[in-house]
Amino acid sequence: MTIDKGIFIQNIYYMLSYAFQILKQEDYHKVAGEKFDKIHDLFAAILEKGIARQVKQGLYREYVPMQENLSVMRGKLNINETLRLQVQREQKLSCEFDEFSEDNLYNQILKVTIHRLIKAEDVAAKRKQALKKLIVFFGNVKLIQPDHIAWNRIIYQRNNRNYELLLNICYLVLNGLLQTTEDGSYKLLSFSDEHMERLYERFILEYYRQHHPELNPKSAQINWNLTETPDDKMIQFLPAMQTDITLQKDNKTLIIDAKYYGKSMIENYDKSTLRSSHLYQIFTYVKNMDKENTGNVSGLLLYAKTEGEVFPDGEPFVISGNSIGARTLDLNQEFKEIATQLEKIVANLLL
Repeated sequence: MTIDKGIFIQNIYYMLSYAFQILKQEDYHKVAGEKFDKIHDLFAAILEKGIARQVKQGLYREYVPMQENLSVMRGKLNINETLRLQVQREQKLSCEFDEFSEDNLYNQILKVTIHRLIKAEDVAAKRKQALKKLIVFFGNVKLIQPDHIAWNRIIYQRNNRNYELLLNICYLVLNGLLQTTEDGSYKLLSFSDEHMERLYERFILEYYRQHHPELNPKSAQINWNLTETPDDKMIQFLPAMQTDITLQKDNKTLIIDAKYYGKSMIENYDKSTLRSSHLYQIFTYVKNMDKENTGNVSGLLLYAKTEGEVFPDGEPFVISGNSIGARTLDLNQEFKEIATQLEKIVANLLL
């Protein structure tokens, strides 16, 4: 499959702009109008605008645990370390305390990403100069190693919500999920990566929220359709059913499960089949939401198109009275064509 890298890069921007509405704000208008041939140049442009805004507002601070040897008591005394200092005839107290600091994981990730982009060959010189001016404001922040980052420790709240887009960009940069091929085009290095899968899910959900609010797009939780109420202790063992996207019109409901895999189909003895776990999952969602067996709840597995030779794209099945389908969304087209694909899904299954 031939990839037009310009289209690919622009669509990554569109996906980000839907998933993170902050990209639609005035600060980023110039970025939206630029033509990018290098993916890291796009990422550098977004980070340049976003970090400059954050510097003006003040870098995010949080309480960070510290340990220092001090002449006066501060915080909590580390007795063992203090005794060791006394043995060495050092008149110091080993103190443990929390300090309200900008030297935290969030800013450390920004700093190491800026550092990487300044050294990257495919970032424009003017962008590097802008980033060099910004990194000066991170003087009190440690330069960490990317492979030491505990991404699962990141929690977004009201005080650091502006960091969500920035750190998602940092993740894409530091983990090399987009790489250049021999012919100079781009491809996704890891389709199974959780961050890219979440971006794909969020893009689809936010697209429908923006263009079809009348369908009440949301990520809905489905309750198990229990015919008898079991012991409360047993209910807690049932897994939660959280949809990626749920759309509703009148008495019809469409559940979309967004899938981002290197190969959407399983090859077995020269036969291509849907992944059984995906089909079982969407079927379970549909049947538990359609508690009265009306047939008005449909399910769709929506795969991102990959370089695989076989991909699902046909009429849905009717299983136990409900429509269950699988389609493929081709992200390597002009964005208006991507939008057309998403509109057809709604038209065919809801309208």
